[in-house]
Amino acid sequence: MRILLPIDNSRFSQEATRALIRQVKPKGTSVRVLHVIAPIPAAFAIEMAPNVPFYSEEVEKDQRKQADKLVQGATQKLRNAGFATKGIVDMGDPKETILNHASDWNADLIILGSHGLKGLGKFLMGSVSEAVARHAGCSVQIVRIRGTEKQSKTGKSKR
Repeated sequence: MRILLPIDNSRFSQEATRALIRQVKPKGTSVRVLHVIAPIPAAFAIEMAPNVPFYSEEVEKDQRKQADKLVQGATQKLRNAGFATKGIVDMGDPKETILNHASDWNADLIILGSHGLKGLGKFLMGSVSEAVARHAGCSVQIVRIRGTEKQSKTGKSKR
């Protein structure tokens, strides 16, 4: 089985990693851990006009370093659980990049966390997990954390 695990630096991705380890047998399973770095928005870059080349290079270098560390940590956790893994850091639109990697690699399953955005937050930021679920050519498991919406509104968990 081929599983694509897109991650970001959130507790939702950590929960997706834990779910994969709990639910899937390592034998015969290959996991690709993917982190996508979204490019700096053009509107932001235009406002910083004279400083953009230097700033964007520095930001991209820092983002790449953090992404590599994040992916290495997740791949090591999966290897410790017995999975054959490969880590990938790519740049682009997260939704498109995840779908392209899943298609190019012929993934059987995509497991990813959901931030649980609702209403205006979902409208403004979009939902990567929802777009992936709608357009993927394979099965998709969206891992949620119970009580996320209530916690995000109140700042406290109901547990």
